[in-house]
Amino acid sequence: MNIVLLSGGSGKRLWPLSNDIRSKQFIKIFKKEDGSYESMVQRVYRQIKKVDKDATVTIATSKAQVSSIHNQLGEDVGISIEPCRRDTFPAIALATAYLVDVKGVDPNESVVVCPVDPYVNDDYFEAIKALSEQADRGEANLVLMGIEPTYPSEKYGYIIPKDAEDVSIVDTFKEKPTADVAAQYISQGALWNGGVFAYKLSYVLNKAHELIDFTDYNDLFAKYDTLTKISFDYAVVEKEKKIQVMRFNGEWKDLGTWNTLTEAMEENVIGKGILNDKCKGVHIVNEMDVPVLAMGLTDVVISASPEGILVSDKEQSSYIKPFVDSFEQQIMFAEKSWGNFKVIDVENASMTIKVTLNAGHSMNYHNHEYRDEVWVIISGTGRTVVDGVENPVKPGDVITMKAGCKHTIFAETELKLIEVQLGESINVQDKKKFEL
Repeated sequence: MNIVLLSGGSGKRLWPLSNDIRSKQFIKIFKKEDGSYESMVQRVYRQIKKVDKDATVTIATSKAQVSSIHNQLGEDVGISIEPCRRDTFPAIALATAYLVDVKGVDPNESVVVCPVDPYVNDDYFEAIKALSEQADRGEANLVLMGIEPTYPSEKYGYIIPKDAEDVSIVDTFKEKPTADVAAQYISQGALWNGGVFAYKLSYVLNKAHELIDFTDYNDLFAKYDTLTKISFDYAVVEKEKKIQVMRFNGEWKDLGTWNTLTEAMEENVIGKGILNDKCKGVHIVNEMDVPVLAMGLTDVVISASPEGILVSDKEQSSYIKPFVDSFEQQIMFAEKSWGNFKVIDVENASMTIKVTLNAGHSMNYHNHEYRDEVWVIISGTGRTVVDGVENPVKPGDVITMKAGCKHTIFAETELKLIEVQLGESINVQDKKKFEL
């Protein structure tokens, strides 16, 4: 089974845990059996592999998310990188070309495209497997998953099938309606459009060639920034005559806001937090090393991270985005392929960061033109390379690098250090990578 997971967006509706680098699908908020926590993308990937251990999983995403994906899923997952945002049709066309030209998948094979962040049970992925098998039969060019609606939602588009069979020809599509109109659609047997569909790779490749002048994956990637922004629905789905829909009536939640996310949380407090006995429907998600105390509150979400603090009525939390868009803020936490970093302090000519490197990983060999750096090892062991000279490091060691000095660090065990950046111009662009 081939699956493409669409992983886009900045996830600002879940601020302060999400930012331009750390989208909502990377927030570790779901408790596992061993008591640890996993993110949406880890949960979905685990569920896919549970249903089909040989499934080929490709994540279509931006360059900014690649490090987080490798950090959470390892190096084996396929990644189709979008050089810039061009909406879902270009992203899906690029991922399709990636599977055929880079991964060598037969164009006659089917692929299922779905969002990376639904909250679902294993039966959803059993249904995705059935969706792929239905696409293999070739009865239709596209096979959609139609989700049995549980209420007349204004958030989703609707698929109206011709009959009530498990697999049916699609009669028509409806845009996001008002609640009253949605109720009318549901009375006609309409299904939610959850953005899940299957097709043979050759079908979308042919559609892409009809709409875009390119030769192969590399050519499409090179001219990606020139492509017209257009959704897959507008470019393909609404023009296709041979479409089927397969019903799915299992649990399915779109966790796009704090209100819906807290519905899926198994516990009311994650991190350091206390609710007194007068609180009702209150959730705390705290990534800081200080306690949060809530008293006498009802239907409130409290979230704290290095990015900021949110205290909101759950319903009002859906309207957070324009406020967050107005913030001009330094990224305070990010996961990298080698570990993570947390900004501790920012001054006019300095920045202090706590860095954690995973065992067996290292930073790129690099330098900075406009800043000096000092590393203080606080735990773990490893080795540094500074201007070609290698030395072992242990807790208490201090390494100083002047501007222009090439440097990296390798972690033998999990290694934590404090990095102090000093300079009049400190920014993420001041970094040049080298081969070691």
